[in-house]
Amino acid sequence: MTFETKLKQWTTLGLGTVLMTGALAGCSESATPSNETPAEVAQPDSAETPDTSAAEPAAVAGEGESGMGGEGEGGEGEGGVSIEAAYTDPVVYKSAVAVAMAHVLAARDAFAEGEKEAAAEMYAHPVSEVLFDMEPVFQAQGVADFTDLFTDTSAAVFADESQDQINARTDAILKALDAAAAKAPATDKSEGYVSARVVADQINRASAMYRAALETDRYEPYLDGYGFYQTAEKKFTENEAAIKADNADGAAAIRKALTALSSAYPTALRPDSMTGDTSAISVANSEVLLSLSE
Repeated sequence: MTFETKLKQWTTLGLGTVLMTGALAGCSESATPSNETPAEVAQPDSAETPDTSAAEPAAVAGEGESGMGGEGEGGEGEGGVSIEAAYTDPVVYKSAVAVAMAHVLAARDAFAEGEKEAAAEMYAHPVSEVLFDMEPVFQAQGVADFTDLFTDTSAAVFADESQDQINARTDAILKALDAAAAKAPATDKSEGYVSARVVADQINRASAMYRAALETDRYEPYLDGYGFYQTAEKKFTENEAAIKADNADGAAAIRKALTALSSAYPTALRPDSMTGDTSAISVANSEVLLSLSE
């Protein structure tokens, strides 16, 4: 299916304009990555433009959610993903998949809380933020296009489908994302090495988005951060044994950071009072990055 065909379909759902402008929930006002070449590990968090002298994640040059880097294979996609690196680096590749997953988990839980508009937008947003830019990479890895799963689920929210129906659609998306992640580029690095850095990328993003959420009363930055935290928790739980085997100190630092984030993101609904300890979150995030540095 061509881009033009998809856009026509989205326009009938009222999604075409926002997908083209990148104006979907949460990602249009977050921190902006730089265009530096990514290194191996995520850099310590900063709500402003990051210090590129620090270590950076393979997935992002900077933090927060949206990126303003170049387009196509030579630069970064909107989600701050280095598309060129994704062809050969499994950390970059899997981190891009994780960004899409974060939106889906946040969308599912927002829908359960009655936030239908935010949920619909969050289901659709990964298409414009990550999946379009990653499409040639997925093709190179033998991954069939699955973007319709996202847009169909977004439309289903507006069509007043039940929670069980939306959950089933969400499960199908998560299955497709797991299948895409399983086709990541080959590497001589261990499973624990790769998984730890994907989790670190999500922790770094969740930390940045919490600080961004404190600066506004808008719901979307909080929901973005909630999704990143949930994905970090999910991926760490799934790969904890491998991460511990590769780097026990790194696993301990990750668990500490996730504990700090759990207080910042108690539910998909933004709390009336934002009581997360930003200092503890920042310190824990930095400890993760240091524990994974080489």
